[in-house]
Amino acid sequence: MDIHEYQAKEVLAGFGVAVPDGALAYSPEQAAYRARELGGEKWIVKAQVHAGGRGKAGGVKLCSSDSEIHAAAEGMFGQKLVTHQTGPEGKGIYRVYVETAVNIAREIYIGFVLDRTSQRVMIVASGEGGMEIEEISATKPESIVRTSVEPAVGLRDFQCRQIAFKLGMEPGLVQHMVRTLQGCYRAFTELDATMVEINPLVVTGDNRILALDAKMTFDDNAMFRHPQISELRDKSQEDPRESRAADRGLNYVGLDGNIGCIVNGAGLAMATMDTIKMAGGEPANFLDIGGGATPERVAKAFRLVLSDKNVQAILVNIFAGINRCDWVAEGVVHALREVQVDIPVVVRLAGTNVEAGQKILAQSGLPIIRASTLSEAAERAVGAWKNDLAQATRVRAVV
Repeated sequence: MDIHEYQAKEVLAGFGVAVPDGALAYSPEQAAYRARELGGEKWIVKAQVHAGGRGKAGGVKLCSSDSEIHAAAEGMFGQKLVTHQTGPEGKGIYRVYVETAVNIAREIYIGFVLDRTSQRVMIVASGEGGMEIEEISATKPESIVRTSVEPAVGLRDFQCRQIAFKLGMEPGLVQHMVRTLQGCYRAFTELDATMVEINPLVVTGDNRILALDAKMTFDDNAMFRHPQISELRDKSQEDPRESRAADRGLNYVGLDGNIGCIVNGAGLAMATMDTIKMAGGEPANFLDIGGGATPERVAKAFRLVLSDKNVQAILVNIFAGINRCDWVAEGVVHALREVQVDIPVVVRLAGTNVEAGQKILAQSGLPIIRASTLSEAAERAVGAWKNDLAQATRVRAVV
């Protein structure tokens, strides 16, 4: 789960990380008012979207008057911000953050991530802040400092000092850097984050260290432990299909293909997607309905997949161990009778009660295409889609 910049700053500030003064606004008039409240001579107006690269896309504006703030905010609200991370569809701007401008003497990059190879929290830092870490890695890899944290003892102050020294921090700022790194680490571990990124972390002209931008991502599976964080979720920034699935307890990731997938088990779902590709098709989604594939849950999965207008065929692939094939078959029949489905549906069942499941499908009277193996199911799903596509093309040609 991602959160907005202003929310990440509020969270990090609670752990002792210094941030510039700022305030949230939901209209151009409120943005100008917020600037007057903050005081100062210059302000930054920042679009609040879940994406990087906002500055290059026009989502960050430096302003020096009420009229400039109003104009900048008015040009953002209701617009789609398109960056290299959002894709061509962009993300809507519904709130902006107004922040007091600071005199920047130096920019630094700081990131905390999970290194799955070493099974440690990895701190990645660079003296070349203000750029994406991918760009830093490509252009100045020698500037990157990496430090792993031993989970048994946590981040130690001497490690923080080593990072500060390697970044060339002035002696008087080293202790400030230690507090900043320790605050980020505590936020990372105590809140079950998967990423904390400050880019840039700036040294100001008056020798302060401030988090000028901040991003945080959290483990969805741990949010039951942190209701104060889960409440920060902004569904307007998420794929509506994925948001709808999460609300229904389904594991879903939207893709760009046209063969919808309904599968139980993450590994089997990945294999199903690969097999569809090998058969000449493109999967429209990753969907794991989990171990408790009751008829109601299968029906929910069908409605979710059909909500994607790009889906032109559906492949149901269930290996019943914990599940029962007859339950899944009942769910498929129930869904097809409840929801108007005018695209091919291929079902492959294997495992517990498979004969009973196949019987339910056969006696339903519905145009369900059955398959015995995964490869056969993928070939039939892709073939059915191509046949429907060819028929539609012929109809358009006749008309």
